[in-house]
Amino acid sequence: MPSQPPRNDDLVYDWNEIARKGRVIPRGVEFFDETLRDGLQNPSVKDPNIEDKLKLIHLMDSLGIQQADIGLPGSSKRAFDDCLRMCQEIVNHKLKIRVACAGRTVPADITPMIELSQRAGIPVEVYAFVGSSPIRALAEEWDLELIKKRSAEAIDVGVKGGLSVCYVTEDTTRSRPQVLSELFRLAVDHGASRLCLCDTVGHATPDGVRNLIQFTQSLVAGMGAEVGIDWHGHNDRGLGLVNAIYALEWGASRVHACALGIGERVGNAQMELILLNLKLLGMLEDQDLTHLVEYCETAARAVGWHIPINYPLVGQDAFRTATGVHAAAIIKAQAKGDAWLADRIYSGVPAGMFGRQQEIVIGYMSGASNVTYWLRTRNIEPSEALVKAILAKAKESDHILTEEEVMAVVRGHGAS
Repeated sequence: MPSQPPRNDDLVYDWNEIARKGRVIPRGVEFFDETLRDGLQNPSVKDPNIEDKLKLIHLMDSLGIQQADIGLPGSSKRAFDDCLRMCQEIVNHKLKIRVACAGRTVPADITPMIELSQRAGIPVEVYAFVGSSPIRALAEEWDLELIKKRSAEAIDVGVKGGLSVCYVTEDTTRSRPQVLSELFRLAVDHGASRLCLCDTVGHATPDGVRNLIQFTQSLVAGMGAEVGIDWHGHNDRGLGLVNAIYALEWGASRVHACALGIGERVGNAQMELILLNLKLLGMLEDQDLTHLVEYCETAARAVGWHIPINYPLVGQDAFRTATGVHAAAIIKAQAKGDAWLADRIYSGVPAGMFGRQQEIVIGYMSGASNVTYWLRTRNIEPSEALVKAILAKAKESDHILTEEEVMAVVRGHGAS
């Protein structure tokens, strides 16, 4: 009797798990989708039509994203109407996702949110933002007393209107602790239920994330208040994704992100990559992410965004190989009838877990195994002469052969 092959989970030695302290993030953290607010502030995107916005809301809900910022209803009539339509869609389809809206710390931006909530018949969380860093204060000619006055007025309007308020300090990661202490205390005293720490210009490193969250936790604990902490990070240093995951580990209970990382300048933390990494770390056991690719593709189409060819998970090359050695290993794994093995032999992200599959193409670094596999998947007999002819064509080329280029060789050999 042949010996049994090793169990699949014995085939990968995972250095990520050595000396792990436990769960990377606690249970119950929330994901806050900024695609339809901060994402649309990217200078290269278009404002999606309402049908695309509704589809994105449904996809967010299907992915288990708990809350979405659906826009700034006080900015224009169109913005208000779109926000109202999205709220009505959530009510009519009994979606679980909750809504939030953003606005400046001025009553005129908050009152439309109260009207929105009343007309739609669902809670709307207020995200009231104001700049808190000394560099912003200098440019705006603000002093601390003016910032405090405007903050208190805006929070009071939201709370008296029956809405939960999250107080958002823009550029928190470059703000002085003395100023943050006064602003946070004022916000909590006036009824804010959450504080949002913003890395508005992508300044923070993981150490900065830790220091700021621990500072805020200590301040809140000293007040004896029960206040949630949000993390909102941008990607100017390329640290948006890493910082978001660290923020959850160090105590933020809600993290903000956008589909494909779109947003101001180089964008925000990428929602799909946060979810992907936490899924692979075993943190989202019950969260179905099979619609994650559709979510990204829908967002890209809706805003007119080009997904880079090498973008993780969604890019055209994410699970595509033309290299002979890599392709041969995948093919050998498939020949064993072991889909688990084939999906991981040359991929740190299992394509099948997220609704994609491994793809083998033919190029100048390919071997005969690439060609044979390509032909067989199209029900074409891989004769020795045909394989050699296609491989010769590939070796002479400086690019991956297109479907038409390969088929031209096939037709030239009379194959079908």
